[in-house]
Amino acid sequence: MSRVTIDDVEAAAARFADADIVQRTPVQRSRSLSDRCGAEVRLKMEHLQRTGSFKPRGAYNAISRLVESEPSAERVVAASAGNHAQGVALAATAAGLDSTVVMPESAPGAKIEATRSYGADVVLEGAVFAEAMDHARTLVDDPRTRFVHAFDDPDVVAGQGTIGLEVLDQAPDVDTVLVPVGGGGLAGGVATAVKARDSDVRVVGVQTEGASTLSESLAAGELVTREEPDTIADGIATGGMSDLTFDLLEAHLDGVVVVSDDDVAAAILLLLERAKQMVEGAGATAAAALLDDRLVAELELAGETVVPLLCGGNIDITSLQEVLTHALVDRHQLVELVVRIDDTPGKMGEIATLIGEERANIRTVRHERSRPDLPVGDADLVFEVETNGPAHMERVVEAVRGAGYEVASRTDVGSRR
Repeated sequence: MSRVTIDDVEAAAARFADADIVQRTPVQRSRSLSDRCGAEVRLKMEHLQRTGSFKPRGAYNAISRLVESEPSAERVVAASAGNHAQGVALAATAAGLDSTVVMPESAPGAKIEATRSYGADVVLEGAVFAEAMDHARTLVDDPRTRFVHAFDDPDVVAGQGTIGLEVLDQAPDVDTVLVPVGGGGLAGGVATAVKARDSDVRVVGVQTEGASTLSESLAAGELVTREEPDTIADGIATGGMSDLTFDLLEAHLDGVVVVSDDDVAAAILLLLERAKQMVEGAGATAAAALLDDRLVAELELAGETVVPLLCGGNIDITSLQEVLTHALVDRHQLVELVVRIDDTPGKMGEIATLIGEERANIRTVRHERSRPDLPVGDADLVFEVETNGPAHMERVVEAVRGAGYEVASRTDVGSRR
């Protein structure tokens, strides 16, 4: 089994020094996350990398090595949920190679179009990443064509590991690095680099509940896969790792924690509101661990300098809307008020006025008249209302109730439409 060493990572960093494909991304303190978890939190802003994720590091290193060793190569093929696709397309075009990228049919539209814009021929195949991967391998049918794996490639892993070198240079007092884990190329590379340079710095992997193959594999002592991972963090929904990355993670990773999709959604919203950074689900996964008090205590992060990697910012606008709606509901800033009325003219206007007087904003309103539990002549008015939080919501409810209406609030917004 091929291994990745600090020498490989340093060689990749040297290649980047002479190219404009890979940028040195900044590290920025997050006051909000620092206050939230009692640690000194510094965000590694890898979502500001060209193409919006860390992936050009591995793709450029692998394709540069390919051109050096096999000058007859003409085309590269890859499979990706989106970010590796863009990295491969960009790196291949820069190297003068054609590229074909197979993406699952569920890939976000923004990532598909961006991949095409960087010069790749995009093929949509399969419902999940594993099916896209299987199809991509069938396209490597010519000796001048090479497959560039998203994580099962030592050169790709070494390229991703350069982030670890940058973190140690930009935050020399770092105690813990939090790294999202999908296929393990990013975490394996970063852990390899960090541990070789400073063995006292912890590197902790973070996965979501619907794609927690690393924690399951570590517990089983062998690779565990999921055919259909279920998470809003589509960038890490690979369904498993490779022997290469699993071996690296077993050797160098200090631990792995699992976060919920709710925490990921909350992290996306917090980073957008407070840090003014828009990241995708996978990009917010490491930061999400800092919103879980149980994990903060388990990892003993209080008082430490912690660097979560924001590994990607390519979120589809439709997905962003869904995630933000979910997070607002979770924070009770978006609720449904169900008001029972006798179904006569003027009631909607009267109740809307009560809500408006409490400075709450009505998004939508609808009548429910046909449910079997409604008495004849009665109806429910369902208002979707934006508030400032739980206390504001309660004031709105009390104002409507004080006017003599039966009212209930619920946070399953839109579920009964």
